[in-house]
Amino acid sequence: MENVAIELKDVSYAYPDGHVALQRVNLKVVRGERIAILGANGAGKSTLLMLMNGLYAPSTGTVSVLGNPATGRYLSTVRREVGLVFQDPDDQLFCPTLWDDVCFGPLNMGLSEEEVRIRSVEALRAMALEGYEDKLPHHLSAGEKKRAAIATVLAMRPTILVLDEPTANLDPKGRRELAKLLRTLHDSQSLTLVVATHDVNFVPEVADRACVLNCGRLVADGPMKEIFSEGSVMEQANLEPPIITQLYRAVAKDQGTDGFPLTVQEALSELGYH
Repeated sequence: MENVAIELKDVSYAYPDGHVALQRVNLKVVRGERIAILGANGAGKSTLLMLMNGLYAPSTGTVSVLGNPATGRYLSTVRREVGLVFQDPDDQLFCPTLWDDVCFGPLNMGLSEEEVRIRSVEALRAMALEGYEDKLPHHLSAGEKKRAAIATVLAMRPTILVLDEPTANLDPKGRRELAKLLRTLHDSQSLTLVVATHDVNFVPEVADRACVLNCGRLVADGPMKEIFSEGSVMEQANLEPPIITQLYRAVAKDQGTDGFPLTVQEALSELGYH
């Protein structure tokens, strides 16, 4: 149990209007793991993240974080350990300057002024935003806003980082930069990383395991390559393998070769380019 970061047991969730967003979900995330929650729009991904952070309480079933139930007197601990980054950065950037935004969380934790400064500097550095302290958040680019939102969460030093559709509204350069920063962050801080998205080209860059949601049900869970190779599961969930995988498979079929690369580097390796 000591190695379990998040565990959901038989979790269902229904909104007040009666809409059932999740149905009998069982999921275990191990500490230090990099996991992607895949699904089309409306599959239940955002709801699942809200449950992980304790913002929602399950209609049935239980959610625990680092062995503590995500309810009652443990909620403050759970929310401190699980840093949730919303899909829209504007939901997290509301102060006059970026520095104020990044300091907001640590200040509300009751930390000393010096500790708040140290954490905020480290968070901005981790997201390559040094020198942006006096910037007005609404003057930042989409990519900078996304990294700024992550920085506001990192300043509170969570052990689990949960991101909802992190590539939404990002251009290709912004997606590459974000993937690189998330990999570095995971490796340097041993964070547990949970990414919810339908961006199948992004997740192989930042996760090793995939869980597929379809209409609120968890329909597949396993290593990334194994999940993407299950054509019927992908089709059922309105997903498809990364574009590089589709291209490689089309070429490999004509050449009589095999392989299932998920990234450009994997494809080059399969083709003998090192």
